Amino acid sequence: QVQLVESGGGLVQPGGSLRLSCAASGNINGIDAMAWARQAPGKARAFVSSISWSGGTTAYAGSVKGRFTISRDNAKNTVYLQMSSLKPEDTAVYYCYVNQQGEISWGQGTQVIVSS
Repeated sequence: QVQLVESGGGLVQPGGSLRLSCAASGNINGIDAMAWARQAPGKARAFVSSISWSGGTTAYAGSVKGRFTISRDNAKNTVYLQMSSLKPEDTAVYYCYVNQQGEISWGQGTQVIVSS
């Protein structure tokens, strides 16, 4: 089974930037894509961005397109989420997850707070 560990969350002012990291370990064979989702207080968990493991194909939620950039380093089994022009509505717990031949595995989450 794959293990996912996120890092990089924190408190940032509106307009600021943060970079989240998610390192995968354990059985990483067959990972099709790595992705990020977020859950704001009182709301359901929602897709943010994804990247295919082999081809680098990316996808973004409309609310973050143009502000967030997903990338991966296969040598380090790590995916990154560069977040810029952050808004208070980006405040949430951000979760990394992988699709491994149809099976979804989640990280423990990292808190992002955008506030002045």
